[in-house]
Amino acid sequence: MKTFGLKQEALVSEKGECLLGARDLGSHACYMIYGVMKPKEKSRLVKPGVGHEEIVLAMRGDLKVTGFYSGRLKEGSAFHIAGHRECSLENPGDSGAVYIIAGGHGAGTGH
Repeated sequence: MKTFGLKQEALVSEKGECLLGARDLGSHACYMIYGVMKPKEKSRLVKPGVGHEEIVLAMRGDLKVTGFYSGRLKEGSAFHIAGHRECSLENPGDSGAVYIIAGGHGAGTGH
């Protein structure tokens, strides 16, 4: 079994994210993003792109979502977004937040 240190990579990344995808898996079928946000951090873009779908999960902390979807994404809750739609994540809290994005190709699409 091969494991991937997503948390550590996200913590040292300039973007605050670690992408587990085709480069690591050898497959374009699916991907996962582990994201960390500092307290009060704003404007983390979520935009799957044409032919892609994503599920965004708030793992630690509540997130404010604006754009195609708007509202509060409570810790342990998720939403689905697809295609050209986009939204922005904000961590309104006083401590760090963590989210996971699981993505893949929509029905009948691919690279």
